[in-house]
Amino acid sequence: MPPLNTSRPSPVTFLLMGIPGLEHLHVWIGIPFCSMYVVAVVGNVTILAVVRAERSLHEPMFLFLCMLSITDLVLSTSTLPCPACSFWLGAHDIAFDACLTQMFFIHSFTTMESGFFLAMAIDRYVAICDPLRHTTILSHARITIMGIIVVIRGVAFFSPHPILLKQLPYCRTRIIAHTYCEFMAVVKLACVDIRATKSYSLSMASIIGSCDAILIGVSYAFILRSVFRLPSREAGFKALGTCGSHVCVILVFYSTAGFSIFTHRFGKSVPAHIHIFIANMYLLVPPFLNPIVYGVRTKKIREHVLRTLMIKVA
Repeated sequence: MPPLNTSRPSPVTFLLMGIPGLEHLHVWIGIPFCSMYVVAVVGNVTILAVVRAERSLHEPMFLFLCMLSITDLVLSTSTLPCPACSFWLGAHDIAFDACLTQMFFIHSFTTMESGFFLAMAIDRYVAICDPLRHTTILSHARITIMGIIVVIRGVAFFSPHPILLKQLPYCRTRIIAHTYCEFMAVVKLACVDIRATKSYSLSMASIIGSCDAILIGVSYAFILRSVFRLPSREAGFKALGTCGSHVCVILVFYSTAGFSIFTHRFGKSVPAHIHIFIANMYLLVPPFLNPIVYGVRTKKIREHVLRTLMIKVA
């Protein structure tokens, strides 16, 4: 870690400038952003309410789904207010401490999202490959331990980010060319050698994301092998349909997150507006898709919601 020049104080506020080069489209870009956020909030809150109310849903899959829904709510709520205020109200200011807080929540809960995707892949593997011992292997105690490990991992690996940035001196512009306080966008404003700090952040994100993605791939490879061995073709197609939709959401998350990470490391020629737009996508699209894929397409949740709506209408 390079020596810090503490003679220069941290800035009081930063200015989030949105998506450079697309300022004339900010009002219109805000519409799909906010629409996805509304769907994410309504969908994830509905999943939490349904699982809480229906005791038959207190199974491993739905308990992990609740953890994912809470993560999605925090992640999308941490991300969207800044772009919305910037796009529609012209409010670009964000306090330095608020910026660091947002950064912590975004990076740590993105890591938790990846961890819960892995936990749900493990759940699907056990449910399909060893269904008779599913609830025995994934007992409530083990599910709780897995959830705690995912949370601790996210907090432990990304707590240093705001602490490191708090110690850095800033002598350049206060303008952040981004829609939210991303670590790499903020650290560039420091007036010391930041190569070690950038390397730490990119290494942590790359290692955690790669390990989770590989383990998820291995889980679904074993799932596919088991599905193709099922004697019932109908059961095989049903399992493939369920796992296929899950894989699509996971691919969206890891492809956009991976693009953002590798653009920081290698993609210096990628236009800033494309990089920033995709950086928003991996924070907003998975929370938007998860309630649809894991909620609407899940028969038990769908039936409970429809039954509740019919009772209220009657």
